[in-house]
Amino acid sequence: MAADRGVGFGSRGARAAGGPAHYREAVTRPRTLTDDLRDRSDEELAELLAQRPDLTAPVPGDLAALAARAASHASTVRALDGLDQRVLTVLEAVTLLPAPASVTALAELLGAPAATVSSAVDRLRRIALLWGSDDDLQLPAVIRDLARFPAGLGPPVADALLGVGAGRLAPLLAAWGLPAEPDPLRGLARVAAYLADPGALRDLLVELPADERQVLDALNSGVPVGLLNGAAGPIRLDPRDPPARRLLGRGLLVGRPDDTVVLPREVGLALRGGRPFPDLDLSPPEPGTEPVRARSVGSTAGGAATRFVALVGQLLEAWGDQPPPELRSGGLGVRELRRTAALLDLTEPEVALVLETAYAAGLLAPGSDPEAGWLPTPAYDRWRAGAPAQRWVVLAEAWLTMPRLPGLVGSRDDRDRPFPALSRDLDRPAAPTLRAAVLRLLGEVPTGRRATPTGVAALLSWRAPRGAGPERDLAVGSMLTEAEELGLTGLGALAEPGRLLAAGDPAAAAVALRPLLPAPLDHVLLQADLTAVAPGPLEPELAAALGAVASVESTGGATVYRFTETSVRRGLDAGYSAADISDLLRTRSRTPVPQPLSYLVEDVARRHGRIRVGTASAYLRCDDEALLAEVLASRRTTALRLRRLAPTVLAAVAATPQVLAVLRAAGFAPVQESLEGEVVLTRPARRRAADRAAPPRRGLPPAPRPELLRAAVRALRAGDRASAAVRRPVPAGALPRTGSSATLTTLRAAARDGRPVWIGYVNAQGSASSRVIQPTSVEGGYVVGYDSRHEQTRTFALHRITGVAEIDADPDEAGQAGEPEVTSALDG
Repeated sequence: MAADRGVGFGSRGARAAGGPAHYREAVTRPRTLTDDLRDRSDEELAELLAQRPDLTAPVPGDLAALAARAASHASTVRALDGLDQRVLTVLEAVTLLPAPASVTALAELLGAPAATVSSAVDRLRRIALLWGSDDDLQLPAVIRDLARFPAGLGPPVADALLGVGAGRLAPLLAAWGLPAEPDPLRGLARVAAYLADPGALRDLLVELPADERQVLDALNSGVPVGLLNGAAGPIRLDPRDPPARRLLGRGLLVGRPDDTVVLPREVGLALRGGRPFPDLDLSPPEPGTEPVRARSVGSTAGGAATRFVALVGQLLEAWGDQPPPELRSGGLGVRELRRTAALLDLTEPEVALVLETAYAAGLLAPGSDPEAGWLPTPAYDRWRAGAPAQRWVVLAEAWLTMPRLPGLVGSRDDRDRPFPALSRDLDRPAAPTLRAAVLRLLGEVPTGRRATPTGVAALLSWRAPRGAGPERDLAVGSMLTEAEELGLTGLGALAEPGRLLAAGDPAAAAVALRPLLPAPLDHVLLQADLTAVAPGPLEPELAAALGAVASVESTGGATVYRFTETSVRRGLDAGYSAADISDLLRTRSRTPVPQPLSYLVEDVARRHGRIRVGTASAYLRCDDEALLAEVLASRRTTALRLRRLAPTVLAAVAATPQVLAVLRAAGFAPVQESLEGEVVLTRPARRRAADRAAPPRRGLPPAPRPELLRAAVRALRAGDRASAAVRRPVPAGALPRTGSSATLTTLRAAARDGRPVWIGYVNAQGSASSRVIQPTSVEGGYVVGYDSRHEQTRTFALHRITGVAEIDADPDEAGQAGEPEVTSALDG
């Protein structure tokens, strides 16, 4: 059943009362969904709630309320979204049959095996979209209402012509050689009976000219409604008229007052040979698969996971130093996205995936100050301290559950505007459900083979046809690429860590990933071109030290670091000495330290700190008068308004931080000194956004746990008994009165047997009321029970309960005894 046909579900009929009247009514009216739910076992009710978890939020008060919620539009749409093409087709066929339908009639209409149809009907029964026996299938009226054009067919001719006068029916009867009928209702019945005759309809279609048949085929292959000016005008059969108007005269189209024509269902079925789905195939498509080396899947996935974790760390470290600005409308600008892609040596879609995953994991957020830009959060520091496998699990879980589609970044919306990264425009609530479906499908592929993207898209379209379309096909393709980049898959096949993570076991996924990760390296390879190559992931201490004195030039299978004057000076500013840097290079390199690199470190260290900046507003002090003269003469230091105080001292108008920044930008290597003349070396302060929780994860509610399902079923049964029960005779308006001992005994017995009771209760304000509850525990001076009036579990103090009365579970017996129901029992 396609999404654009609007199939829905609802309830008709009220909750049945009890007693003999209920039996007499059941003989004359169809069974309702409430009746069907009451006849289900506890296990069947629990299965319904498990497969439609939205029905338990919150738990309905009784089974009638459950039936009403299951018949609501929103809940039905969710249930339909989870059905495959086979089940939806069978449900759609039910709407084409008069009520009540049968499995035999469905199989005959579809031309499908009865066993296949029966299996689909059982599935619909389990989730309460159908009920009744195989010969008495009941379909809610709302499905017929919302299925506007089931199978692409129009309404029956009797519905299409409803309200048409005898004057408009007479030309049709005359054209068919039938006697006129002055009564409009009888005329309508005669027209409907004629079109329902396969032989008569076949004769009409055989005699059609080619242009008229072309119009019918066009309406029958798409929406069975077309535009025609004056469609509701007089009916005639003039060969000079356009083909659509001639079809009105033949009775094969029906005109409407809104200048539209509709193709009646009988005509559409006849054009299709009596089958609503002429080329019906209820079997799922075979997913296209290709062979793959099973041993290579894990190693490829492990390498991708290592690379992705490193990319997230590299990105957030860079943004911690130089955060990009946030757009006023939210998100990241196109220029900043391109700059970041160049920094990480990635494509823009790859950068978008890194950004969105880090944001979904709570590692990235906009700063509190509008000018602060995008910054790492304190959660990033905690994440960075974790083990590599655990860091990957955090990122992969965030990707699985985030409601955004990074693959949209770079494409354009309906207004031809590009989708910015980190913006709400990327939100798609169905994204988590679609990712889970993609991984579930990949997990079904046998070991040693991988599914092709086209095969995955085709099978998903069969399993969830209501969401099928070009946008979803593009999203599926992007998700397969993203899963490969994250390391959930390797060579297109689902790796074991990805399989465990998709099954909801992140701890086991981390354990499975550890042996697939390459061992951290304790060395690099220095090269003569002032670069160092890390042929794999480095130990955290080595990576931090190398990052302090060198800049990352490229990433991938190997990371390339480049040493420059700026990077070495950055390390010296952070507190490393020339000896520390030389020792790091000598002890951590498997190749000899190139002489140019040694000269670079020594040269920068020799010049480092020769100029010292203090507070005057600021001053410059240097024993080398020639160097101070060079600083004073440089055009790049003009903004500091320097003046010489002594041969070795210059004064500046600007503050110390600004003086340091300007001198470093001009190519000098100053350091700050304290009032005592000591060198002040400080590591750059880490900039962080405020810590925040990860964005909300959307999608269908998770399936309730078994213990919650059992409790929900008990509450539904109790509420149903309470709503239909007859109370024992108590004076109208009075509260139950029993002694404390009897009250405690009765409540404990009710909790043990799962029976509802009627209690009188006085609250803290002294207001008395009565209510029906089903006790679940009685201990510690309190009673915990399900309050059917307020539809929730509540706690009652024992000393405030005035008394307790049992509820008669057999309405017939009470009714025969002539005991009146106390209507005030639930007024409180």
